[in-house]
Amino acid sequence: MHYLYASKKGASQKLVATFGSEQQLRAYVRWATLQETAPRQGKFEQGSALAGYNSWEESDHPLTSDDEQTVVHNPTPSML
Repeated sequence: MHYLYASKKGASQKLVATFGSEQQLRAYVRWATLQETAPRQGKFEQGSALAGYNSWEESDHPLTSDDEQTVVHNPTPSML
């Protein structure tokens, strides 16, 4: 399982999606990124799991106590 976290300036990161592989996660982030402002930071597609946030992080293990059952698994652009 691969975990996608997002955060806003001055706020702690939040689990926003999970993926079955690192490749799926990276492809999703590439699609969702409208403008990259720095590595792992930018403006993101409205309706994506990253919408409203300004940075992201990935991990192959949980980084927070967020419940992975409450976020979308393997989101795709067609889910918008």
